[in-house]
Amino acid sequence: MTTDRIDADIAEVLVGDAVIAPSMHNAQPWRFVFRPTTGVIELHGDPERAMKRTDPDHRALHIGCGASLFNLRVSAAWNGIGVTVGLLPDSPDPWLLATVVLGTPTTEDRELAALHDALRHRHTSRHPFSDEAVPPPLLDGLRAAARLEGCRLTIPDRWHTEAVLSLVRDAEHHEEMDPPAQAETDAWTTHAQGSAPTPRSDGIPAAAFGPRSAGPAPVRDFGRARPVPDRGWAVFEEHPQLALLCTPNDTAADWLRAGQALERVLLQATADGLATSMTSQPLEWPELRWAVRDPLVSTGHVQMVLRLGYGPSGPVTPRRPVTEVLELR
Repeated sequence: MTTDRIDADIAEVLVGDAVIAPSMHNAQPWRFVFRPTTGVIELHGDPERAMKRTDPDHRALHIGCGASLFNLRVSAAWNGIGVTVGLLPDSPDPWLLATVVLGTPTTEDRELAALHDALRHRHTSRHPFSDEAVPPPLLDGLRAAARLEGCRLTIPDRWHTEAVLSLVRDAEHHEEMDPPAQAETDAWTTHAQGSAPTPRSDGIPAAAFGPRSAGPAPVRDFGRARPVPDRGWAVFEEHPQLALLCTPNDTAADWLRAGQALERVLLQATADGLATSMTSQPLEWPELRWAVRDPLVSTGHVQMVLRLGYGPSGPVTPRRPVTEVLELR
């Protein structure tokens, strides 16, 4: 497809797929600008949707925007459109994170198009997974997916996994002792069905909390501060399969690459029949984040902790309409 055939309707389709990407607290911190005369879609960060307390450097914001960028690439490939991506272009707008020039598809785009079916089946699952081990060939495939985006996915051993889970619990205690952090999480959480006058198009709904854990759990408990009636309890897997997504450096460009790698890994895992969840809790506190790294392996900078396994898929979470996040210029 050539750029003279790319119009606003096609741009809406691409952005419609982009915005179903995951983001911290489902804040959806992105805006898109489509310039029909040049066939360019711009990705902008939205600082109004940033976590000022737990993401002061906007690392998580960039990762979420990177995930949406990857979805846009997948959607373009599925629709027979090639893309040329430029990260952090020189611009007076500090929140212009990427430009996507639409054009002729390439061989690589066929690999991206194969992930399109997983776009709307990928959901974060905060439910227990079974004890069935993820086969090594699937883990190898996920490692390869991360490498394609310039990142590294490491599988911690039993000792390191227990250390990371301990850091997750430490992060929970940090938040309990930090009222601004608690208020920030609370602001992006809907605690009971029908509690808001109108349904929200962002944030974490109560239906996505999953059950309360009868013991330590490898997922964030969004209902910890204000319990939801009839939520129920469950026992989570004793030895969860974790994976650490890492980058060689810790710059804004690394964060955007990490977001693209994260989404590529999640979509590949979904296509492989795996359930997934993520936690960034220990990465939100500088005094804990450094300890997530395996001291025996050169893993770089950990950008996300993933949980993989076999279990129920999470529910669909709300998204803002495309008309709210896409501007034509």
